[in-house]
Amino acid sequence: MALIRWEPAREIGTIQNEMNRLFNTFFDTPSVAGSGALRRWIPAMDLVETENDYVLKADLPGLSDDDVKIEVEDNVLTISGERKSEREERKDGYYRIERSSGSFRRSLTLPEGVDPESVKATFERGVLEVHVPKPEQPKPRKVEINVGSEPKTIEASDETEQAA
Repeated sequence: MALIRWEPAREIGTIQNEMNRLFNTFFDTPSVAGSGALRRWIPAMDLVETENDYVLKADLPGLSDDDVKIEVEDNVLTISGERKSEREERKDGYYRIERSSGSFRRSLTLPEGVDPESVKATFERGVLEVHVPKPEQPKPRKVEINVGSEPKTIEASDETEQAA
C-alpha cells in the first residue's frame, strides 16, 4: 500500500477550476457559427433624473433607429429591438464570435401622470436617449379659515385711529 500525500491547496485549485468552467458555460456561452446557439444580448442602460425629465440612455451599437421600437402603455416604457448576427463562412481554421446578437426587450415603470405623447427620443452614434417629462405635481391649495358663519376679518376702529 502506497501513501499519497494530501495537498489541500491543489484540491482548492481543482474546485475553483471546476466552478469557473461551470459559470463560464452557464453565463458566458459564446456563439458557435452554424449551431444556432446565440448568447442573449441585453443592452446597457442608464436612467437619470433631471429637474424636469427622466432621461434613459441605452447603448445600442450596430443598430439603426429602424431596428429599435419604443412604446409607452399603461405607464410602462418598453424599448425593444433586434441586433442581427453577422455570420461568415470559413472552411479552415478556428475563430471565435464573442459579440452577442438577437432580440431584446427592456421595460421600465413610469410614475403616474406621465403623458405618453410628450415622450421624445433621439438616436445618435449608437446611443438611444429617451426623455420622459415628469408629471406636473399638484400644487398646495391655500384654505381660508372661517370663524362661525363668516370669514374672520380684522378692521381698525375709529377710536384707535384718533388716539394715534
